[in-house]
Amino acid sequence: MKQPINISIDGPAGAGKSTVARQVADALSFTYIDTGAMYRALTYEALKHHVDVHNEARVMSLLKDMEITLENEGMTSRVYVNEEDVTDAVRLNEVTNNVSFIAKHEKIRIEMVKKQQEMAESKRTVMDGRDIGTAVLPDAEVKVFLTASVEERARRRHQEHLDKGIPSDLSVLIEEIARRDKIDSEREFAPLKKAHDAVEVDSTSMSIEEVIQTILQLVRERTNGSE
Repeated sequence: MKQPINISIDGPAGAGKSTVARQVADALSFTYIDTGAMYRALTYEALKHHVDVHNEARVMSLLKDMEITLENEGMTSRVYVNEEDVTDAVRLNEVTNNVSFIAKHEKIRIEMVKKQQEMAESKRTVMDGRDIGTAVLPDAEVKVFLTASVEERARRRHQEHLDKGIPSDLSVLIEEIARRDKIDSEREFAPLKKAHDAVEVDSTSMSIEEVIQTILQLVRERTNGSE
């Protein structure tokens, strides 16, 4: 892919955005940017330092003293906060259950968007999150809204936990994902929603490979097949 473009992949929690975005980026030799990991890193730091996730001023103060770095190592993405590797820590359940509260703060999102836009200035990036096509990269050449049913997203997360040896309750996961959907879609600033020019891909009954190929085909169509 010689044409310099940006690809945005938005969607609700558990839709498989990170997995798909990472593999699309790899297929195109693009840079993958996991914006969700940035919010998770901030959430982890807030919890670590006993900062109230609902206190925007306190969280903002914490963010200003943080350096968040994302590094791609093949198909693995690592997250660093002030040079400390927090890749595994940001995936803890406590972080997952609090990240939407952090992400709903307007000042936090404005600051994060600035950082994300800087990362994508040179183009040739695949960025996933909740508001990439609407707020972060509104001019992205290819926009995808990846979704799936709540039950299917919970089932996938449940299986992921089991594969990692983490105790998991499917019914609890269904409730947690539904709650995150509500928080993300109802927040006042930059809510989760499909961009008007995004292509919706419902992955409920699709394999990861089918989703990836669907997006790559869309990229070929939007760039007139340029390689």
